[in-house]
Amino acid sequence: MLFSSMTFVFLFLPLLTIIYYLSKKEFHNIILLIASIIFYAWGEPKYLAIMLLTIIINYFGAIAIEKYSNKRKLILILTIILDLSFLIYFKYFNFLIEIFNDITHYPVSALNIILPIGISFYTFQALSYLIDVYRQECKAQKNFYKLALYISLFPQLIAGPIVKYHDIVDQIEDREVNFEKVNIGVKRFICGLAKKMLLANTLGAIADKIFIQSPDTFSHAIAWVGSLAYTLQLYFDFSGYSDMAIGLGLIFGFRFMENFNYPYISKSISEYWCRWHISLSTWFKHYIYIPLGGSKCSKLKTIRNLAIVFLLTGIWHGADWTFVLWGVYNGFFVILEKIINIKEFEKKYTNILVRFLQHIYCMLTIIIGLIIFRSDSISYAKQYLMNMFALLTPESSKYMYEFTYYVDNCDIVIFIIAVLCAIPIFSKIIYTENKFLKSVVNVWLLVIFFLSAVTIASNTYNPFIYFRF
Repeated sequence: MLFSSMTFVFLFLPLLTIIYYLSKKEFHNIILLIASIIFYAWGEPKYLAIMLLTIIINYFGAIAIEKYSNKRKLILILTIILDLSFLIYFKYFNFLIEIFNDITHYPVSALNIILPIGISFYTFQALSYLIDVYRQECKAQKNFYKLALYISLFPQLIAGPIVKYHDIVDQIEDREVNFEKVNIGVKRFICGLAKKMLLANTLGAIADKIFIQSPDTFSHAIAWVGSLAYTLQLYFDFSGYSDMAIGLGLIFGFRFMENFNYPYISKSISEYWCRWHISLSTWFKHYIYIPLGGSKCSKLKTIRNLAIVFLLTGIWHGADWTFVLWGVYNGFFVILEKIINIKEFEKKYTNILVRFLQHIYCMLTIIIGLIIFRSDSISYAKQYLMNMFALLTPESSKYMYEFTYYVDNCDIVIFIIAVLCAIPIFSKIIYTENKFLKSVVNVWLLVIFFLSAVTIASNTYNPFIYFRF
């Protein structure tokens, strides 16, 4: 079930909210658990068993870690292997077959495997719980239903944010629901829905028109339009989902961590990764980077640690060489900035021109990386980038379509709005206490909710990008 669907917005969510608020507090967790199972099973009932099996494995695994202290490390390793086995089979098995075929030249047929929605997210949440118990940062959850709720909680089940167990365990045990939370939650949900339906979908349609074609069939200008459209689409699609998830959490009393903090205002790739997909970055930092030694070791080992984290980041996003290359690419720039000590550089050079050039460097690096991320193959990415920088000889002197085929006047307006919304000029206005501004904001929220609902009803382009990761 999509957050941006008529079924969710006008049936599932209102009905669940009414039942939740009319019920006694002691029933809230079980109501949310049942709702989460229905939510997941709505789209993929056959894969519900995988998620339930993950819950069972981690429930007994954590209890065993706590009970058998002399074998806790072995139990941890075995449980992690079981967790990752599902992920590896469904997400990476065919990729491994492809690698095997390339190495041996022995033709092994790929399997017809469909990736269960959200498996990358709920698997990482399960691992978070298991490792937190192993580290004795929290107790093993003896109540099966509470652990099931943590792993399957529907607002962040299928596209994050990735919630670490030690951050939310107290909220599962006891949380307060009040008007302030609900008010902010509804506003965040509407903003996220508008980001998705009004901005991301429009930009995505432009990007798809371009990326579906061979790079030698459109002009350099169109190549740049496609790259910018996708860069903005990805941000508004994913941050829009995160806003909706955070808003829904607040409606039911939960406070999830922020997942995006205006990443496109960054002046370095290191800063960008502190602002982009924050829940994934902090997960890797907490469970991979710091255990490896983090930056509190030799420079060479710090570089190794960063390289491992970004390689895993690329692999986490998908089973394709483009994702591996994208992870390595980002890791290269983060390591480079670590070597030159970018933070000290920023302290030393504070004038506007240097900051502007830093921002240009950062955005150009991000855009090039996202071309790799978006492309179906490394060869396509290479051709596309060559076209962007006027290094590709066109197929003919006349391109297949005119500029207006890709972008019309309405699309240009959307581009401008998207750029303005990607910078924090309106970041605080939604929480204003000024009575006049509050009235304006409320009217604006009603308008964008109406427009989003109309767009949903029209059954136009509507997939969430990160569902396939």
